[in-house]
Amino acid sequence: MGIRLLPGQVVALAGLAVILAGTLLLMLPWATAPDVHLRGIDAMFTATSAVCVTGLIVLDTPKDFTLFGQIIIMLLIQIGGLGYSTLATLLLLALGQRIGLKERMMMAEALSTIDMEGLVRFVKTIVLITVTIEGIGALLLAVRFSFDMDPVRAFYAGVFHAISAFNNAGFSLFSDNLVGYRSDLTVNFVVTTLIMLGGIGFLIFRDALENVRGQRFRFQTHTKLVLAVSVFLLVAGTVGIWMLEWNNRKTLAPMATADQVLVSYFHSVSARTAGLNTIDLSHMRDATLYLIILLMVIGGSPGSTAGGIKTTTFGIVCLSTWAVLRQRADVEAFHRRIPNELVMKAICLAILAMATITGLTLLLAYTEGKSFLGLMFEVASAFGTVGLSIGDGGVRSLSALFGDLGKVIIILTMLIGRFGPLTIGLFAVKTPAQAHYRYPESKVVIG
Repeated sequence: MGIRLLPGQVVALAGLAVILAGTLLLMLPWATAPDVHLRGIDAMFTATSAVCVTGLIVLDTPKDFTLFGQIIIMLLIQIGGLGYSTLATLLLLALGQRIGLKERMMMAEALSTIDMEGLVRFVKTIVLITVTIEGIGALLLAVRFSFDMDPVRAFYAGVFHAISAFNNAGFSLFSDNLVGYRSDLTVNFVVTTLIMLGGIGFLIFRDALENVRGQRFRFQTHTKLVLAVSVFLLVAGTVGIWMLEWNNRKTLAPMATADQVLVSYFHSVSARTAGLNTIDLSHMRDATLYLIILLMVIGGSPGSTAGGIKTTTFGIVCLSTWAVLRQRADVEAFHRRIPNELVMKAICLAILAMATITGLTLLLAYTEGKSFLGLMFEVASAFGTVGLSIGDGGVRSLSALFGDLGKVIIILTMLIGRFGPLTIGLFAVKTPAQAHYRYPESKVVIG
């Protein structure tokens, strides 16, 4: 009898297969510069970071990788962001194959949706939206970059950064990331727009399109919750970063007020799983770094290219806390009741996230002996598939200073963050048969 895998497990295994293929491709001699010896662990780290759309780096992407290597990284980012099941569906459609129930269940799992109706059409819409948004972003960035470099290189840089931004990856073709463009309105506006569109979730696009087609404006509770939490986090993050850093002489203090707000806004957006940066984060205050850790752990929205526990999880946990404080039996949002099953899953996911980040940070503190906050920042960045880092003192992430065991821990963290603690848990916990009984209720004292 063959092993029966759940759709989430199949998606995770497909991701591991793509990472393995990417690792082997990056280890080809023409993928790196002649003077660079790429070790297997570093190739796997880079491939995992690309497929998990994280952006943590142990090598300088523009200098240590050739054009071939950079294109491999870009393709891995696109595959990881768009989803393996989505691309597999397109391939089956191109070959004239029928999309069966198994494939539809995999797509639903990857897109964080339970609605099987019109799923294939939805996948086609996702690809069209992705290509359109990335194309427009690439064109705008290419035009801006053409003022600083030759047209061919500007076009390539525009395409690479558009794909990296929309898929919330954080990889850059500039050694200093986007520090050289921190005051540039065009680059900041285009990149942050791409990040937000990629991190908002394809389910939001689906709901919006259905409203447009039906000429109505009755959005789903999911859409309302995602937008409300996203706006709150964007404003709170921008204000928080600016208030904590405005008088820091190593970061915002030397800038004009308008540039301070722009940089704060950019990093509030980027911290929610994108990983691109316009200032050196190692100079930020500890309080600011901790605020960014919170934003990284929350991440983007379900069914998007972003990571983290997701905005809806954060929103439901907050709403459930508010319900308890108000002594209400139900968790409510926008005049709708949230099912208890979803509330339990949200709380479970939040607890698993805290436990994972705490445990792996303690493990790294034992194996690496670096700054504890720096290690927690790196772990949170990997878990949220963000890519921000306090750095190694140069252009690489802090992970570049880790030993092989430390890099394996970060690789594991990126995998957990991308596929989700609940999905990873399915591999270790056997799903029990449905119980046909309930035990008597008993109260315990808490608090």
